[in-house]
Amino acid sequence: MKRLALWPRSLAGQMALLVAIALFVAQAINFGLLLRERRQLRFEQITSPAVTRMADAVERTRSRPDFAFDRGPVRLEPHNPIAPRMQPAPDVEDALRETLTEAGVALPRIEAAVHVIDGRNVRIETIRPRHTARIIRRVGAELLIAVEVPGRGWLVQHAPWPRGGDASIIWRLIGQTLILYAIVLIPVLWVGRRISRPLRSLASAARDFTPGNGETPLDERGPGDVRDVIAAFNALRLRVNAMLDEKDRMLGAIGHDLRTPLAALRVRIESVEDDADRQKMAETIAEMNRTLDDILSLARLGRPSEPPTEVDLTALVDAVVEDFRDLGDDVAFAESDRLTMRLRPSLMRRAVRNLIENAIKYGGGAEVRIDRDAAEVRIVVADRGPGIPEDRLADVFDPFTRLETSRNRETGGIGLGLALARAIVREAGGDIRLANRNGSGLDAVIALPVRG
Repeated sequence: MKRLALWPRSLAGQMALLVAIALFVAQAINFGLLLRERRQLRFEQITSPAVTRMADAVERTRSRPDFAFDRGPVRLEPHNPIAPRMQPAPDVEDALRETLTEAGVALPRIEAAVHVIDGRNVRIETIRPRHTARIIRRVGAELLIAVEVPGRGWLVQHAPWPRGGDASIIWRLIGQTLILYAIVLIPVLWVGRRISRPLRSLASAARDFTPGNGETPLDERGPGDVRDVIAAFNALRLRVNAMLDEKDRMLGAIGHDLRTPLAALRVRIESVEDDADRQKMAETIAEMNRTLDDILSLARLGRPSEPPTEVDLTALVDAVVEDFRDLGDDVAFAESDRLTMRLRPSLMRRAVRNLIENAIKYGGGAEVRIDRDAAEVRIVVADRGPGIPEDRLADVFDPFTRLETSRNRETGGIGLGLALARAIVREAGGDIRLANRNGSGLDAVIALPVRG
């Protein structure tokens, strides 16, 4: 499931967002309730009395057709004063129509609108009674209700109307929400960062954890749940180191127990009279010793005893190639400039040696070179063999996996060379890649990152 683009990744950000959403929902509910109360209050204080007065005036026109309407808030005018530019008030129209319908009065036209007063084109002095005119001038808006009386004109009523309406409430609530955000979210962000700081330290310690380095335990700080997690991590790290120490002791014992009888066998075969049998036995014992070394090296790789040092990588690779040349193997090295890197030299030498041994066994020889760009350094071991099927390139790195199954002395081994080499290179921060060349041959590449 994809993460939402606007959803923050940090704990403090998520807490702040959730609080902001909760505040927004609360303010929205508050706005709805406040708007409802305001409209109800406005209806009770302004709309309802105005509708009642207009309904009484309509009743007078029915009972006393000659009533002059020269006094009071309702006047009889020849024309409809409501202009199209005024804001309609349909709720007032509906209330008045419902009141007149209940009284059994049906009139052709009922209109109501809110008119914002502008002294340049409206004369407030014409509005009666006088106190209504003064209120309208002060609030700046009026409610106009006009009811057509057939044959006589229009009954018109002016009533004060609070200017600004619902818009003022909206802006007021927006301001309140922003103030609440400033008051609430800043402390929430501060608290969230304090809570997440020990979690970030825990994540960093987990990423950087290297067995056997003897790091000091993390400080147990923060809320109770966070302290429990840190304490559990400290205990887990101790258990992991204890298990690895026990594993090292066990491997040491296994190596000692196996090498002792192998050494005894190597001495006893000297008494074998047949030279061919004695040579085969010696090769078998040597093969067992190499296998034991590979297994122990692979098992102990997570806790190397050799510290990283500044190494001339070109000289290291050249020395490994010279060792194979001294044995008469067909190995070539393309000279390159001096290149210093921080490595564990013995382990890296073993990784390069394993790749060259594979190239000699399956390709008859090897060509070694060092390439470099801005991102990585590559040690390329190219052979002239048949290559590896594309669907099996990843399988050859599995321990005890060999594509060649004859188990003869020429291509002996148990399939740990590439697994051990990749483990060494990955421990150094790099990786090994295999690629078939066009035509024939395989490139085994040790890629090491360039650290600034």
